[in-house]
Amino acid sequence: MSTGSQPRVAVLGTGIMGSPVARNLARRGFEVRAWNRTRSRAEELVPHGIRVTDTAAEAVDGADVVVTILKDAPSVAEVITSALPGLRDGVVWVQLSTVGEAVDELAALAAEHGLVFVDAPVWGTRQPAELGQLVVLAAGPSSVRDQVQPLFDAIGRRTVWVSDNDTAGAASRLKLVLNTWVIALTHGVGEALALAKGLGVDPKDFVDVVTGGPTDNGYFQAKSAAIVSGDFSTSFSVDNADKDARLVLAAAERAGLSLDLIAACQARFARASALGHGDEDMAAGYFASFPEN
Repeated sequence: MSTGSQPRVAVLGTGIMGSPVARNLARRGFEVRAWNRTRSRAEELVPHGIRVTDTAAEAVDGADVVVTILKDAPSVAEVITSALPGLRDGVVWVQLSTVGEAVDELAALAAEHGLVFVDAPVWGTRQPAELGQLVVLAAGPSSVRDQVQPLFDAIGRRTVWVSDNDTAGAASRLKLVLNTWVIALTHGVGEALALAKGLGVDPKDFVDVVTGGPTDNGYFQAKSAAIVSGDFSTSFSVDNADKDARLVLAAAERAGLSLDLIAACQARFARASALGHGDEDMAAGYFASFPEN
């Protein structure tokens, strides 16, 4: 266990979101160890004072807090299970990944192995993560909130504690609602610009009319700029957005709801991925309007 004022943190997963999370924690004075399935992708963290390990179990050995930020729930469960030899009872597990209602299974896994589970998916993409400006949606035991709040302050501009009780899952369910909104916005922009192209309308005229009006927002500006410029540098990928849309649809089905718009959006993400845009920014869902390309 760390003997300093800051807890020792293990970050499992150093992709687009995990790497900036690890760097921002180290910048705030946390002792950070990091692990990634492909070690070479984590090596860039070494100059930031972060120790990169060969195994997840090595990363969590002696840690006070373990952070998981991986693609999906099966990946999270697999990695935590592999790390169990290095974990001790009472370690706080902060789960930042978007896992939908599989959060209940992860909470049960934590309880089975004596870990304290904090459900804390983050709201934001690559740039907010790099700047430490994520919004942390958190739910979990009040007994560890003081311990994890400095960690959340290092990676985010604010923390929203979703539940007043110790029940995990409330934060992940809020994240599903938020993702429903951003998925709809993404395809609204993409389809409008696709129609502009199809009709020979200058896309800049469309953006100009919207700018500064009641339907303008920062997200519209970012995604329309990506499409108009053709720069689909990944902030959050089409394939990850497809996964998140599927999580939303699964949750809606269990709740007895029909989300027709999100079903159509998910189909568009899948089509864009099949056209070769899966690793590009989710704005590349735009290409689903041109299935012959």
